Amino acid sequence: MKKLIIGAASLMLCAGLQAQDFKINPSGYFENHGANVMVFSDVYPEGHQGGVTLVLNGDRRAAGGDVRFEISQGQWQGLPKMRKRVVDEAANEIRVTLSYPDSAKHMAGFNPMLYPDFAFGYTIKVKGEKDYLVLTVDLDRPVPERFAGKLGFNLELVPSTLLGKPWIMDNRTGVFPHQAMGPTMKQTSNMEHIGDFNPKGKASLDQLLLDRKTYNPMIADDIVSAPLAAGKKFVLNPQDELAKITIESEKGDLMLYDGRINHNNGWFVLRSEFPAGTKGNAVKWIIRPTVTKEWRYAPVVQTSQVGYHPGQKKVAVIELDKRDTDFRQPALYRIAADGRKLVKQQAAKDWGDFQRYHYLQFDFTEITEEGLYQVMYGDAASPVFRIAKDVWDKGIWQAEVEYFLPVQMCHMRVNEKYRVWHDFCHQDDARMAQTNINHIDGYSQGPSTLCKYQPGDLVPGLNVGGWHDAGDYDLRVESQAGEAYILAMACENFGAYWDETSIDFEKRIVEIHQPDGKNDLLQQVENGALTVVAGWKALGRLYRGILCPTVRQYAHLGDASAHTDHVSGTADDRWVFTEDNPGRELQVTAWLAGISRVLKGHNDTLAADCLEIARELFKITRCDNNWILTTKVHAAVELYLATKEAGYRDFVLQQQDFI
Repeated sequence: MKKLIIGAASLMLCAGLQAQDFKINPSGYFENHGANVMVFSDVYPEGHQGGVTLVLNGDRRAAGGDVRFEISQGQWQGLPKMRKRVVDEAANEIRVTLSYPDSAKHMAGFNPMLYPDFAFGYTIKVKGEKDYLVLTVDLDRPVPERFAGKLGFNLELVPSTLLGKPWIMDNRTGVFPHQAMGPTMKQTSNMEHIGDFNPKGKASLDQLLLDRKTYNPMIADDIVSAPLAAGKKFVLNPQDELAKITIESEKGDLMLYDGRINHNNGWFVLRSEFPAGTKGNAVKWIIRPTVTKEWRYAPVVQTSQVGYHPGQKKVAVIELDKRDTDFRQPALYRIAADGRKLVKQQAAKDWGDFQRYHYLQFDFTEITEEGLYQVMYGDAASPVFRIAKDVWDKGIWQAEVEYFLPVQMCHMRVNEKYRVWHDFCHQDDARMAQTNINHIDGYSQGPSTLCKYQPGDLVPGLNVGGWHDAGDYDLRVESQAGEAYILAMACENFGAYWDETSIDFEKRIVEIHQPDGKNDLLQQVENGALTVVAGWKALGRLYRGILCPTVRQYAHLGDASAHTDHVSGTADDRWVFTEDNPGRELQVTAWLAGISRVLKGHNDTLAADCLEIARELFKITRCDNNWILTTKVHAAVELYLATKEAGYRDFVLQQQDFI
């Protein structure tokens, strides 16, 4: 009997795996039941999104399929420029034309890129052929000898779904390792052949390529993973029909690499390399994602993560496979000590499609009794949530003040009982930035430092206050002043109070869950104001920001205390940048004026400094367009509220027509 059941189940699965056709859907990508193949539907290669992407039964399995100069690329390597994308439904194919370099980004841009000295165009074509797809790549110029084996078509494989999972390459088998492991191999870097594509680019080549003899994220191709395997036919997840993808190469070998060897955030890479002289028909892959006709995306029921106040609107959102048509009735249950009780069940409102999914809405606004609740849709359940009048009283915004902001505090040691979140950091801030430079992360410095300091000079007094930026360690003036202003307004308008942290600015020590009798919000307002005021006092103007000098420091993943050596005057000191930006200066003017009001009685000296700087900025900052005028009106409002001086009120009244 057991064998009969297993046999029947196998037959059902095989029936579900019958050949189906890949067709272009109304959203402009290939679809075959649970298998989706996007071809440059979005563009964010720095985040491993874009290019040719394979989504199988609701899970992204591969992405970033594109021509690259490197075996495993990172966010610092040059990207192509997309010229044209054609969705040809009649031919059932998508064609994308791209080219290297993107000259505007060479030695310039938010994060300057360095392109090898080979300019060419290429076309990627993906065509649906029944139950498989054909991917081809054609170049418009032959590959030079110096880039033989360097240029190739890469498809990145999502590591989080593959660790410990098997692969097959021809007759060779393997398992994706949990950690990046050797052997590695050395090769001549493309940075030995940097092109000259943008004479106006102001990035510093020497600065970008510092540490090149050890490791530099700008150089991604000198030490790389040796191939895990090479062959003609690659099978991903051969053990799982819901995740299995087969790729065959009809032009050259497939090679499998571990991209985590030279990038901590790298992925596994399946690649076909271009020999010297390659031009047309550089790549031809046959891609066969396993298609399961019966697969459906499991419903997801989403309610407010916070919970609900009894008097507010309450709507659960139910996300479905867009092929679902047999809708069920959602049910709301109240959960008590003696079990759960059905409170409401009725048909949901059909909201419609969005992207890959279909949505329903289940409104239970009329339920006001306090307690624990859960929404069910068939077997799918929402998280348990509360309906209560005190739903916003703790564990909501408080988490930012209790954890996030203290952990991000710069120039401090941050402790939480046994844990040290980070040790004393950036005590060597800062040196004056180079001039005429397009640096990284959107920072640039014009022909002048706009202050008394010259490039490379030590700028004293900047090692105080501030929060590290998201994902890295720079201090942007708008982030510092802006966050302090948000917290200040929470205090001023809502009387927000929380005290779970001890902050000692003199000793530079933070103790989480060690109350000190002071409002944590005000202490964080103080932290943001301190860095802005310190910059003004040191430079005689606002700083644009404070940022590390090298790419390797910028990509730093360790403790903040290891970011620099804490010895002023050495090469790893962060740089301080200035700018002439009246719109931003007047934004900060408004914020400082608002901050000054709430700091009175908490730190009177700092409050006075904030107000004095705001007054001066309002007086000296030019206003010659509508955007700047908008920020100046805001500044005048905040200054009037801080001083009650008629001049600021009159300025606002004079702008009634503009407002």
